[in-house]
Amino acid sequence: MSLARRERHALVETMTEVGPAAPTLCGTWTAHDLAAHLVVRERRPDASIGIVFRPMSGYLEAKQTQIAQRPFAELLELVRTGPPWWSPLRPVDAMVNLSEMFVHHEDVRRAEPGWEPRQLAERDEDRLWTALRTVARAAYRKSPVPVVLASLRGAEITAHRGDGDAVTLTGTPSELLLHAFGRDEVRIATTGSDADVRAVLATDRSV
Repeated sequence: MSLARRERHALVETMTEVGPAAPTLCGTWTAHDLAAHLVVRERRPDASIGIVFRPMSGYLEAKQTQIAQRPFAELLELVRTGPPWWSPLRPVDAMVNLSEMFVHHEDVRRAEPGWEPRQLAERDEDRLWTALRTVARAAYRKSPVPVVLASLRGAEITAHRGDGDAVTLTGTPSELLLHAFGRDEVRIATTGSDADVRAVLATDRSV
């Protein structure tokens, strides 16, 4: 089973445990809202285009609100089973949904008090490092200073080039990926001047 599918099943289990009203790291969304978002993303391509095409965002919001009226358990089952047979996402689920499922799983986990990072298998961290490579430059494109992402095993990604000394963010691939996707509830170390580090941490990292 792919890491994306394992994270999908784990996400559903976690949402089942915390319940539909549980908070997430996705702004004001509850677990129920997040489930509705995932269903729209995978099963309503006419609306999900609004995720990246802002003129369609109103239609996306309307459809997501409509789907959110369904029972929580029904939404979770749709999330668990993944993209339907006719979806273009289904053949590439292991690749395109890896970051989506991992990040949203942590969105639910880390909205709960007392959260701790999970200890992932080395091969899973390697897959997340590969995923990080695909989004790093987009995530830190607005940084006012150069940014380097460094794994605990010594690998590095130049996420943003520019003038001046770089700020280095160091951590496991999983923690660095979460930070690249705009999450602040992470365990990473920073190297650089205080002002530059603050600037990088405050950068809009929306991908």
